[in-house]
Amino acid sequence: MDDSVAEHGPLRILIADDSDSDRLILKTLLKRLGHDVVDVTNGSDAVARFRELSPDLVLLDALMPVMDGMEAARQIKALAGEQLVPVIFLTSLSEAGALARCLEAGGDDFLGKPYNRIIIEAKIKAFNRMRLMHRTLSNQRDLIRERNRQLTEEQEVAKRVFDNVAHSGCLDADNIRYHASPQSIFNGDVLFASPRPSGGMLVFMGDFTGHGLPAAIGAMPVAEIFYGMSSKGFNGQDVLKEINQKLTRILPTGMFCCGAMIEADFKHNQLQVWNGGLPDGWLVRGDGETELLPSRHLPLGILAPEAFNAEFERIGARQGDRLLMMTDGFLEAANAEDRVFGEAGVRDTLSSLNREAHPFDALMSAVREFKGTPGDGDDLTLCCLDMSDESGMPFPTDRVTPSALAGPAEWRCSYEVREQTLGEFSPLPLLLHICMEVPGLRRKSGEIYTMLAELYNNALEHGVLELPSEWKQSRDGFGQYYAERRRRLAEIDGHYIRFTLHHSLKDEGGRLRITCEDSGRGFDFHNHPGLVSDGLQVSRGHYAGRGLLLLRRLAESIRFHGRGNHVEIVYDWHFSETPGQ
Repeated sequence: MDDSVAEHGPLRILIADDSDSDRLILKTLLKRLGHDVVDVTNGSDAVARFRELSPDLVLLDALMPVMDGMEAARQIKALAGEQLVPVIFLTSLSEAGALARCLEAGGDDFLGKPYNRIIIEAKIKAFNRMRLMHRTLSNQRDLIRERNRQLTEEQEVAKRVFDNVAHSGCLDADNIRYHASPQSIFNGDVLFASPRPSGGMLVFMGDFTGHGLPAAIGAMPVAEIFYGMSSKGFNGQDVLKEINQKLTRILPTGMFCCGAMIEADFKHNQLQVWNGGLPDGWLVRGDGETELLPSRHLPLGILAPEAFNAEFERIGARQGDRLLMMTDGFLEAANAEDRVFGEAGVRDTLSSLNREAHPFDALMSAVREFKGTPGDGDDLTLCCLDMSDESGMPFPTDRVTPSALAGPAEWRCSYEVREQTLGEFSPLPLLLHICMEVPGLRRKSGEIYTMLAELYNNALEHGVLELPSEWKQSRDGFGQYYAERRRRLAEIDGHYIRFTLHHSLKDEGGRLRITCEDSGRGFDFHNHPGLVSDGLQVSRGHYAGRGLLLLRRLAESIRFHGRGNHVEIVYDWHFSETPGQ
């Protein structure tokens, strides 16, 4: 029966009164009004009949044998639970204390004796409207609760999908410390980290406008782009451009992502930072000196691709230096007096840092002490990246997603990059993709990329541009090196770098032969004193240090030809090393 019918239809009413005459009068009156009436003579029977019939309205005499009306009202209200069943006391009492006890026992109103037909009818109609309104509100509450439960379950499922896409990468590395506290199931903040195939690390921190599911929907494509491109060897600039283009296309007006990208090269002690809209970063030197890294760009998802600036700020670093990045939620953490932690709190904490304390621990302790007690607030994320000795870190794991498609086994290709393209485009992701078409090589993406990157970077920087490695040994020389690199890249007409890749199968696996030629002047490798066993000849200034050690460890052989500007390496792989292929 719907509410409109129930409001005017008959009610089931329970009467409990030990006076036969009073009970008969009231019962007759209510039946004439069209209601169904059940009557009993004491409170105990009233509770039993209520449990059996679930009446809509209860009329109780306050004073009855076996169980009085007050105790009966308590038990009836307990049985009714969240359902509203009006209880009206039938009483000739007039003393205020007695009437108050009736209300305390669960009574909703009084009906004085002798009975007045007009008053009874009006009160029943009023309480029926109240009962129906309560039922409607209860049904709406239950509906909202059920829909909220369904939404929560759907968000939990979506979060599992999101977590599989936005996997933790290498956030568990020894040189990363981070804290992320979501305000809801989904976090408007994102933090991704991935080892680079050639070594080093790429870290992205983002803060989407809003919270919860809308923010996470924007974060999913960012995670897919970040991990997909970083695993293929794209640099931070390329990843940022792709993220910005994607967000500009899919996000509604007014929604964007404040973000920061950090590209860490532990081999050369170099940091590159891009900050678009996040709070300023901090570089804490090993000697305790601090350096502010300001945000210089607009957030992602605002500018069109042609107007977007993905230029990084290069920073010379040393082992022991620490880079701190945070989202707005960290600075906006408020205390009981509604004051925010702010940049002043960060500055004061870092300025008073003792040499033994880790800046991450100091900042987390400071903001917790400032807030006093945890409470609702913005999403809060803090990340600290330590510049460490890469030789002590595990070799980057291969993150190329396995493919179910078979690829070519016997093939040969040549790829040449010329003139201004050398300064504008890196062929490494494309070359890696070609190699990954071989099923047996898909689990070797890190090793393949490392060899390609060492060959290409040496050919470009030392072969074509003729830059001396010694400049990068000091902070001043580091800046000079990259300033001169930019200048010489603008003057490389007539130069080229050519890769030739040749893959063939062997009984136990396969062989990838990589040759790299550049148009530089080369060097006299025949008479160079840096001779190595097995016929390998190298220049300490041209191919030296960790790059050579990596190539020697990974490749079956390395040989120089021509003027020293033609390098050939052979890489063998075995079926036993590629389970599942």
